[in-house]
Amino acid sequence: MNKKITIGSRGSKLALIYAQKAKDKIIQNTNIKDEDIIIKEITTKGDQVQDMRLSEVGGKGLFSTNIEKELQDKKIDIAVHALKDMPAIETVGLRTNTFLKRNDPREILIAQSGKKLNELKINSIIGTSSYRREFQIKKIRSDINCKLIRGNVDTRIKKLNDGLYDAIILSYAGIKSLEIEDKITEIFSIEEIIPSAGQGIIALQCRNNDIEIISVLDEINDKETSSMAHAERNVLKVLEGDCETAIGTHAIIEEDKIILQAELFSLDGKQRFFEKKSSKINDARELGKELGEILKTKSNNSYKR
Repeated sequence: MNKKITIGSRGSKLALIYAQKAKDKIIQNTNIKDEDIIIKEITTKGDQVQDMRLSEVGGKGLFSTNIEKELQDKKIDIAVHALKDMPAIETVGLRTNTFLKRNDPREILIAQSGKKLNELKINSIIGTSSYRREFQIKKIRSDINCKLIRGNVDTRIKKLNDGLYDAIILSYAGIKSLEIEDKITEIFSIEEIIPSAGQGIIALQCRNNDIEIISVLDEINDKETSSMAHAERNVLKVLEGDCETAIGTHAIIEEDKIILQAELFSLDGKQRFFEKKSSKINDARELGKELGEILKTKSNNSYKR
């Protein structure tokens, strides 16, 4: 490749760590040199609007739309995203089919008091911006009050330390990448809290007609993670899931099998619909669609407005 490659990323500390991981992977697996890859910071609307739920100001696309626009306008060649922040439906003309090896997908609690969820005082306030996390927490402890929290990891921890919340819930992958595991007071198992589709996965996106970049990205795609990503995302696609959809879905691979589980909550969080199925790895995408259809039928669309 005889031109420089520009990687577009959000400007948060965590997003730039993810962009650097992508850059390092390309350097390790191709003959492209460090100086030929540039990381460009892009501000997204999700970074600018910090006091409302995403669903109230445009949904998950808030974190990806500006970056995708730069990709469409050929101002960048590769976009780096946390897969869980991407809308379920692909943007026309763009390709998201490259995934780095999955980081830990579990959820964690950081509490002011250093206590675990079951040790928090009655009616404690937990910060989250996710309906899924809110309903999952209340399934474990119905007295807990969930209060909206937005901002990057550092901002959320500061708000916790300022006494605005008793605890906050975050993804383990982000905390690991920022190397602040010492702040964790509890790690939830997948059985306790099923994570968001694609949690812990870095996704790389390019234009679907950019043959040169596609050939570079194919060199760094993690096959197992790719199967998990497509299975989990297809559950969302069938449900037409958005920011208001309280859905957790998680896949694991055992030998030649992929095992997928998902839980979906009604809009008010009072009903929970669960399903678990497995298939051959090659049928991962179909498995995701099948699970989505089952949940759609079981829930009778009670998860939608």
